[in-house]
Amino acid sequence: MQTKLTLRLDDELIDQAKNYAARSGKSVSQVVADYFRLLPAANEPAAPLETAPLTRSLRGVLRGARLDEADYRRHLEEKNR
Repeated sequence: MQTKLTLRLDDELIDQAKNYAARSGKSVSQVVADYFRLLPAANEPAAPLETAPLTRSLRGVLRGARLDEADYRRHLEEKNR
C-alpha cells in the first residue's frame, strides 16, 4: 500500500531533487523511497560509516606526536615565506 507524504523543503532543495531525479530516470518519490530504504530500522544499530582508503591509511600517523597550535603557526609562517 502506498500512502502520500508531504514534505516542506526550500525551493532550491526541491529543484535540486527534481534535477537529480530526472538525471537518474526516477521520480522524486522514488529517490526519497530509495533513501529511506538505506536508513537502519529502529531496532537495528546504525552501520558504521565506511572510512575512505586515504583516511584509513593516515590513521595513527600522529600517535604520540607532541604538536600544538604554536607548532602549526610556525609551520604556516615557514610555508608562507
